[in-house]
Amino acid sequence: MAEKIQYYSTNRNLDGIPGIIPFKGRVTFREALLQGQAPDEGLFMPDPIPALRIRDIQALKERTYAEAAMLVAAAFLRDEISQGALERIVLDSYNFDVPLERVVDGKFILRLDQGPTASFKDFAARMMARLMSYFRDRGKRLNVLVATSGDTGSAVGEAFKGVEGIDVTILYPRGEVSGRQKKQLDTIGGNVRALSIEGKFDDCQNIVKQAFSDPALSSLNLTSANSINFGRIMPQIVYYVYAYAQLAGEGEEIVFSVPSGNFGDALGCEYARRMGIPVRKLIMPTNANDEFPRYLRTGRYEKVSPSRACLSNAMNVGHPSNLARFFDLYGGTVDRGGTVHRYPDLEAIKKNIFSTSVGDGETRQTIKQVYDRYGVVLEPHGAVGWKGLEDYLNARGDFPLCVSLETAHPAKFPDDIIELLGVTPEVPVSLKDIDQRTGEPLELSADYGEFKQYLMDALKAKD
Repeated sequence: MAEKIQYYSTNRNLDGIPGIIPFKGRVTFREALLQGQAPDEGLFMPDPIPALRIRDIQALKERTYAEAAMLVAAAFLRDEISQGALERIVLDSYNFDVPLERVVDGKFILRLDQGPTASFKDFAARMMARLMSYFRDRGKRLNVLVATSGDTGSAVGEAFKGVEGIDVTILYPRGEVSGRQKKQLDTIGGNVRALSIEGKFDDCQNIVKQAFSDPALSSLNLTSANSINFGRIMPQIVYYVYAYAQLAGEGEEIVFSVPSGNFGDALGCEYARRMGIPVRKLIMPTNANDEFPRYLRTGRYEKVSPSRACLSNAMNVGHPSNLARFFDLYGGTVDRGGTVHRYPDLEAIKKNIFSTSVGDGETRQTIKQVYDRYGVVLEPHGAVGWKGLEDYLNARGDFPLCVSLETAHPAKFPDDIIELLGVTPEVPVSLKDIDQRTGEPLELSADYGEFKQYLMDALKAKD
């Protein structure tokens, strides 16, 4: 019988560090999901990481995305939820297409822009919302806090809209989201409220993390839907299992390029590799927030503060939360503030991971070149992913099977696409009603005290 999976904190070994009381315990998936982050501000990690049999992965060829999701979810949740209940959650979560678009030779784009908010965040948020509703204590309201640099907030908000017993508060940096993204966030309504914060994404993320560790707010049943919550990471493993099953021959290796901001999406690929997908290389291109490629080059980690505003705005992250998980997987520890307490095995990381920084000029040039050469329209994040793949192949030589992730629909960035390509991207059905919706955000400063008072005044702890 397989060993039962439990979850530990990335900060468990930080003895003697002022302000941190290491959490030495283990929790279930349900507890990790509902708590969001560990009591010591670390992130929950599964132990052991479940393995998938390669024949089960290959059996998914020409099968549905939901079937791939069921294989991955069952590997993590077999001890905590019945198969019937899990099947209902999965089928309700994934009722849209997931195209794999061939660009040239063995180079593909995985289009994760077909969900309800035309963002890859839909994939994780929809399953997470339904798992939270299933696992929550009846009679208690869950209050979900979300910091977003672009697409996370709207995807989470739409996923949780109308979900019984759960309210959602979304924080986004004023002036650093696109017009369409802002409209999506401000107008979800119902049990979802948007807060426009005078600051950077890192400010939003930091005050959310402070709230989770504030004992004065413990009665509010706060939890996270950001990728600090493992409930967001687990569904993101599915992309890689699905894409590999559709494209690869028996035993064939694959390269994935994942445009990277808070590193949750790329972490899904790292877990997929450890579960059995033969990933030759995980490429993690960033925008001008280049703290990770600099670390791989120099061996010294220094966060970017404040984070730099870039065209690929959902990746404007100066210290990725999920770096703590990457460091842990390779034997290191970094805290939420960006202080490294123990460096990981850099050579092992470099064996599996390649990273490069892509500036706005290169992003624009890539959008234009890919359209001119192949007739494929990329938005800024997908362009960072494609340029990262090109940089890797130029440095290491061609590779037969490569997949680059397109993480948002080009119609979310119409001004950029029209300016660069002279074409108006077709608006998907999921975005066509946005302009008719109404709603305004609440504007707050980046002061934690002001945010805390808002939570105490506005949130309910019981149904």
